[in-house]
Amino acid sequence: MPILFFGTEDFSAVALEGLLAAGFDVRAVITKPDSKKGRGQRLSPPLVKTIAQKYGVAVWQPTKLSEVADDIIALQPVAGVLVSYGRIVPRTIIELFTPGIINLHPSLLPKYRGPSPIESALLHGDESTGVSLMQLSPKMDAGPVYHQVEYHLPQYETKPHLYKKLAELGTSELVAALPRILDGSLQATLQNEATASYCPLLNKSDGLLDPARQTADEAERNVRAFLGFPRSRLSLRGHEVIITKAHVSQQGDEPGAVAFQDGAYLVIDELIAPSGRRMSADAFEKGYRH
Repeated sequence: MPILFFGTEDFSAVALEGLLAAGFDVRAVITKPDSKKGRGQRLSPPLVKTIAQKYGVAVWQPTKLSEVADDIIALQPVAGVLVSYGRIVPRTIIELFTPGIINLHPSLLPKYRGPSPIESALLHGDESTGVSLMQLSPKMDAGPVYHQVEYHLPQYETKPHLYKKLAELGTSELVAALPRILDGSLQATLQNEATASYCPLLNKSDGLLDPARQTADEAERNVRAFLGFPRSRLSLRGHEVIITKAHVSQQGDEPGAVAFQDGAYLVIDELIAPSGRRMSADAFEKGYRH
């Protein structure tokens, strides 16, 4: 059965390349339009577009999915696979696919429905997370689940590392399970709505650390969970810095030690100074003395 792939984020690029390398018949990739990035604000294509073009696969970049409805109908019967597309898919589009649209989601649903499941698992200090293959529904991440795999979380995992691990794990499970989903031999199970939880869309203010209200452990998890975006920030010697690496200590005699609400200390191992330079807390304190 031909497949249409929905995806925009780098997480989805791993899945697309995995499907193409495994020989699935991906007829087209549906992704967001090119966006402006960087200081020069030049138009930049999503990575999935670059991968699709490398394999000679058509790329559709509609501003509204209704614009490609006739193209989807022309491919009937067609299956859909969605990974980090970044837009809500309306029911009218979902119903054009057989057996619907299969969605790869990086959490053990119904836990962490929503746009920030990877960050949420790290932020809350979970011992494990995982990936779910589900049938897309109009309600966010609420469709029945075909398959799940758990991933143990060591308590030093960072957001970029976990994104990579779950993208690889999810792609492997998708490639293995998709034939059984398409031929009907793998059936989906309804989620338990009573245990569902949700995670929010992140914004820059989420990264602002508050020593008066947070524990040192919470701050350290914040640093690992928000690496890249929205990035953890703190005021040191009157300057706002971005913290990229830190650890918790009961002693406050190390360079870069900041006392938090529980009496423990967040010790900053590495930061980005206002100048944009990456440096140790010791180097910062020597260079930014009043």
